Amino acid sequence: MVPKKIFFTKGVGRHKHELQSFELALRNAGIEKCNIVTVSSIIPPKCKIISREKGIEQLKLGQITYCVMSRNKTYEPNRLIGAAIGIAMPKEKNTYGYISEHHSYGEVAQKAGDYAEDLAASMLATTLGLEFNPDKAWDERKQEYKTSGRIIRTQSVVKTAQGDKNGLWTTVIAAAVFLEE
Repeated sequence: MVPKKIFFTKGVGRHKHELQSFELALRNAGIEKCNIVTVSSIIPPKCKIISREKGIEQLKLGQITYCVMSRNKTYEPNRLIGAAIGIAMPKEKNTYGYISEHHSYGEVAQKAGDYAEDLAASMLATTLGLEFNPDKAWDERKQEYKTSGRIIRTQSVVKTAQGDKNGLWTTVIAAAVFLEE
């Protein structure tokens, strides 16, 4: 199976039971009706990015569904947690792209998203043979990648939440969901 389409989603769930909070995060993300199989970090060549709404419409009840997922959880009141995925797509349509996962504590959404996006872009840059200085700020490297003409798209999908003030389990997810057709 080589996926033809991909969409991105995120969700949060809170419940007194850890597993139920994960289920509620899946529901919030719109992918609870699937049997989720997590995979590693490659976006296949020519894989089309579609909207979350169109992607969810194409899911079938009980479908085996492959995705790259970042997941984090806490039962500590007010603890900030995050789940982020970063995406980096090459200009060349016959080359694969990358997805990274980042699970954070105490990071705001922007910081977690930038980290995940930077990680995916750095993995793709090394695959493409692009020179880069890992000590430069992400904003600088992002501009360098785009001006190279070889990386055309980077983005992140992030969900953050504070642990429930009454100590319920809080789970956050961010996912890149693959579709065959």
